[in-house]
Amino acid sequence: MRMKKSPILLLLVFMTIPALMNAQDSVVVNHSEAEVGLDKFDPGKMIIDHISDAHSWHLWGHTEIPLPVIVYSKDRGLSVFSSSHFEHGHKTYNGYMLNEANKIVAVNELEETDAHSATINEQITEGIYDISITKNVISLTVSIILLLLIFGSVAKAYKARPNQAPKGLQSWMEPLILFVRDDIAKSSIGPKYQKYMPYILTIFFFIWLNNLLGLIPVFPGGANLTGNIAITMSLAVMTLLVTVFSANKHYWHHVFAMPGVPVWVLIILTPIEILGVFLRPFVLMIRLFANIMAGHIIALSFVALIFIFGEMHAAVGAGIGVVSLLFMVFMAMLELLVGFLQAYVFALLSAIYIGAAVEEHDHDTHDYDAHVEEALIV
Repeated sequence: MRMKKSPILLLLVFMTIPALMNAQDSVVVNHSEAEVGLDKFDPGKMIIDHISDAHSWHLWGHTEIPLPVIVYSKDRGLSVFSSSHFEHGHKTYNGYMLNEANKIVAVNELEETDAHSATINEQITEGIYDISITKNVISLTVSIILLLLIFGSVAKAYKARPNQAPKGLQSWMEPLILFVRDDIAKSSIGPKYQKYMPYILTIFFFIWLNNLLGLIPVFPGGANLTGNIAITMSLAVMTLLVTVFSANKHYWHHVFAMPGVPVWVLIILTPIEILGVFLRPFVLMIRLFANIMAGHIIALSFVALIFIFGEMHAAVGAGIGVVSLLFMVFMAMLELLVGFLQAYVFALLSAIYIGAAVEEHDHDTHDYDAHVEEALIV
């Protein structure tokens, strides 16, 4: 039994190494800055740098993979160049620079001017459209390619060996696909579930895969895609559009004039129902974003504790390091569960909303409310 558990434990410990490496690099950089009179290790900045999007893929120290910068300005036109020209935000290039918030702004300085000399008043932020290939864009592309490869291989296996027992990757994916079909789509949408299965499967596996990629980065400082509000908002908007464009007259009748309700009550109830149409996807957006973001912040906070106490005394930092590592392994185990649960909840609630919109006959809404309440509790 111990032999079976040890690979899992080693994997969880390995998942914590990138965060430790990056945090250590932050301490080294900040100590070098302290020698010239700047601030020491800033845990808040370290955490924000790790969970936010960036114009380069950070590996360790000052080593990073530069990404393409694509900026359009009404005055300067289209500019395309590598983010390496910014030299980690210390230099300007082609009239642009990276400010402290990792945003590209235009400046009135020469290209080689030190960015620290540019004040906020000298930064030009209006009329600039940043459409760069950022770290999250690369992570999104990688996850899409992985999903296409995985499900393309599974689909090819089904075509090559119909009516046969699944093998290899097919045997791993089939239980998950059946789980989404039977426990999410079929039970929540009803007889018309097959029409919406591609969407439900896509959002479930897309969210779950990116949750896992955020926990097991290929490089130190992996992307936090599902912890980005723009990604969760896009997923929520897609659920809203599918629900609205699939809704039948019974659904809209319940929204604008719920049956059996006095007219004077509809004056209050109808605006609430209309607001609810938009509030449900908003809850989906916030739930996924907040849970994934919070998990990453907590894990990185344990890393920061090592170096905060290490600045006081090396022995104290070493002692706190053991405790922090144990907590990080625990958080990694918890985040593996949370990553699956958040994908399940997002897909389940989306299926419930779609099911309510395509229901053919008038029905009492208590069952629908009970399903929603049960899903929200999860």
